[in-house]
Parts: sequence; structure tokens; C-alpha cells
Amino acid sequence: MTEQSTVRSVTYDLLRTLNLTTVFGNPGSTEQPFLQEFPEDFTYVLALQEASVIAMADTFAQVTGRPALVNLHSSAGMGNAVGNLVAAYHGSTPLIITSGQQHRELVIGEPYLGNREATTLPKPWVKWSYEPARAEDVPEAFMRAYAEALQPPTGPVYLSIPMDDWKRPLSGFSRVRTVSDRVAPDTGRLRGFAERISASRRPALVFGPEVDRSGGWDAAVALAEKLRAAVYGAPLLDRASFPEDHPLFCGPLGMSVKTISDRLTGHDLVVAIGAEVFRYYPYVPGDYLPEGTELLQITGNPGVAAAARVGDSILGDPRTAIELLLDMVTEGSARTAPEPMRRPRELPQAPNTPLTPPEVYAALNRVRPSDAVIVNESTSTMAQQIEWLPTTRTGSFFATASGGIGWGTPAAVGVALGDRDRGVERPVIGLIGDGSFQYSVQAIYTAAQHDLPIVYVVMRNQEYSILKSFAVLEETPGVPGLDLPGLDIAAVARGFGCRGVDVETTDDLEREFKTALSAGTTTVIVVTTQPQKAML
Repeated sequence: MTEQSTVRSVTYDLLRTLNLTTVFGNPGSTEQPFLQEFPEDFTYVLALQEASVIAMADTFAQVTGRPALVNLHSSAGMGNAVGNLVAAYHGSTPLIITSGQQHRELVIGEPYLGNREATTLPKPWVKWSYEPARAEDVPEAFMRAYAEALQPPTGPVYLSIPMDDWKRPLSGFSRVRTVSDRVAPDTGRLRGFAERISASRRPALVFGPEVDRSGGWDAAVALAEKLRAAVYGAPLLDRASFPEDHPLFCGPLGMSVKTISDRLTGHDLVVAIGAEVFRYYPYVPGDYLPEGTELLQITGNPGVAAAARVGDSILGDPRTAIELLLDMVTEGSARTAPEPMRRPRELPQAPNTPLTPPEVYAALNRVRPSDAVIVNESTSTMAQQIEWLPTTRTGSFFATASGGIGWGTPAAVGVALGDRDRGVERPVIGLIGDGSFQYSVQAIYTAAQHDLPIVYVVMRNQEYSILKSFAVLEETPGVPGLDLPGLDIAAVARGFGCRGVDVETTDDLEREFKTALSAGTTTVIVVTTQPQKAML
């Protein structure tokens, strides 16, 4: 190293070694010492608000299969980001989140832009949170952050770095390490699971997001076909892990305790792989499992295993476990094949004005390219999306893992940037509710600046439909703030540099969608629709 070697230069060299050369951020004054003279071999992705920063990095990491680096502004920026940090945590996304801390000499006096109790602020939504005791420890803190984020269960980590640390002299850092990102299951216990599966008369498979994240899509299909077992989508899934047009796919499992238990009636064994048992919402009481039904769970996350309300668990990488099970279970040709998911796909004889969500999805079904990826945050129309736009390929469906909104719009940006990073060209479709779109609308600026091939379809029903559905279920009439009049979403989209169009008919929607696919930039199509009562 040269005499000018500093904490900053050594850290950048380490980030190059770890292939962390894309930085998602919104710069602040306490971060400028890190960002100054930004290297030409690094890419800075500017988002205009920190919640968007996190969601973009989230899906970028999911698509590229490696940790993403995030740079936020002190406590204020970290506070803005927490809502989407919850989604990254529940989605087990490996993120290395950094923010600036005030000058070490000032911190004791609670200075302006000081990050009070910096390591506490992001908890409990990070795996590890740290502020280096010495400037010289900054590179090693990044090395540990990388290892923590990448090792199972993967997830976000946080570093708070005083702004004066970056200019401190440092000769170098040579302790670069590699870590394992998979843990194999106990084969003896897994063999016992295989025996119970083979003995089952009518097994049900529930494949959760961990399966697709681990690259287990093809293995999941092979296991279901060998067992001739019914396959259900995990509740409130954020990644689809099984082709939803497959004859063995029986549809979503449901959401509430009662709905899920009723859905599983008749199955003597449920095998949940890569899924929580289960993501329940809303609360509708019932039996956690039908009488006579047992449950087995395979997950790579010990917290998910410990939180399960019923069943026996085994820890291990889902893809590895499925591949091992394929050789352990006996072939199930004697079982009666389940009835596949019903898709009535009923449409009105004459077009509605405004359109209904099924009419919108039917039109999209006619024009969606087969390789398109869907990012869904139209929460009241999830059932219609599965009916009309089933996910048929691995890595082609993304949704929030947290239950909050404001994730989907920037997440589509992260998917498109991740595809570009790995040299993949495919359209990205953002299915966003008009209420959800407002939370992170500034994310479309980043999409436009990068000329990303995203087509946002915003269903403009002028209300929070999902909340009105919950109000009926929970018997809570008279809730204020559920109507959304007066939004000109297309005009806002144009203001951020996107193509923005309003459509009212399916012919207009199909024409504008086809135009958007070859527009060379981001398009926001706003469709006036009738409210949809959610399937709860």
C-alpha cells in the first residue's frame, strides 16, 4: 500500500474483492467522506427516499444471488428505511446497510445529525448491528457484516460508521474470508421424514419462498411428481416456488387459521418446505390442523422452525433437503391425483365501466410475455392474479414479505437492475394498487433515469380496498381515511420522467401495454377499475 492508504481506500479494495461494487443510497452529509471521489468501477444507484433504497437493494440481492450494499443517512435516513427493512428481514435478504455517524469527537455531546444509540435503531430487523470501536476496525466490520449477511439464515445487517473514520491512515486489510451459504439437513432425521411421507395416503406439499430462493424450483416439481401429491402455495408468499399452472397445483393455501385448516382437511400429512407454519392473517379461530393430520416442516431458518405452532421440524437448506428426499421417498403412482386448481376465469358478457380486476387481468394474460417477471403489490387482487397470471418460471414472482405497502414500486426497480447486472433481458411488470403506489412513488424516478424496462399497471379504484375488506371481516365500520379521491397518477409519473397514460378499456390497456414493452423506458399505465373485495 502507498503512504496515502486510508480506511476508505482499504475498505473500497475489500468491497471490490467481495464483489460489492453497486451502492444503493440517498446521500447525506455524514456519508460524504465515504462517497467522495466515488470510484469509476463502482455504480451508485440513487433513490430519492430511503424506503425505496432498501426495497431496490432487496430485490437486486434476490435476483443477483449476492449481498447488496446500502448507504443511508444517519438516524433520519435509517428511520425512513425501517418499513422496508422489515420486509428484507422477513424475506431473509442479505443486505449490508451502512449509515454515517457524527465525528467521534462530537458524539458524546449529542451533536446535530448524531445517531443516538445507532446500533439499537434498526433492531430487531437486522441479524447484526455494529459501530466499530476504532476507525481501524472498519474494514474488518465489513468483512464480518458480509459473513453475517450471507450465512443461513441470510438477512440484513447494519454498520454505523463515524464520518472521520474514513480518512484515518491504514496500511491494509488481508484477512478476507469465505463462508458457507448452505447447511445440509441431518440425513438420519430426514430419512425418518421420508418414511412418513412414503407411508402417507394423501400427502400435501406446501412450498414456501425459501425453496425458490435456494434454487429448488426444479427439485420441488420433481418431488411433487414422484409423490403424486397435492401442492399448495404458502400463505402470503413473497416468492413463488412451484409452477402455478401445473396439474398438481391446487391453489393458495389461505391465510387464517380456520381457512388453512379447512383447506387441508382430508390430507393425512402436510409437508411444509421452505415455509413458515404458517403466516396467519387475519385472526379467524379454528384448529391449527384438521383432526388426523400431521405436519412436517423443513426450513433453513431456526427461528421459523421454533415459531411453528404445530408439527415436527428439521433444519437445512430446502433445495438440498428436497434433492435428498427425492432418493429417499417411494414413488406414489398408486395415489389418486388431486384435482388441480379451479380457474373459472369468468368475465362479464359486456365490458364494465369502470373495468373489473378480472377484466384487467384477462387483458394482461393476453399480452404478457412468457418470460416476464411480476412484482405484485395490488393486495386486494392477489387471488385474481394467481387465477389469470400464474407464475410458471423460477425467480419470476416477487412480493413483500412484511405485510406493509410501499415495497413493490421500488422492488420492481431492483429486479430490473439485478437483471441488467447479470445480463438478463426480460420485461418487469409491477402490479400496484393506487394506494400502494403513493408510498414510494419517487422510485419511478430511478427507473426512468436508468431506462429500465418496467411496465407498472396501477389499478385506480380510488380506495384502500383491502382495508375495506378487513373492515367487513373484523366488523369495524366507519373507519376514516379509506378513500383516495383526487390522485392524478399518470401526471405524477410523467413528472418523474416516465411515460404515463390513463386507460379505461381493455383494448386501450392491451395497446398501451404492447407499446410499453418496446418503449425503451419505464411506463406507468393507470387503469380505472372497480373496487375488488379481497379473498380473506
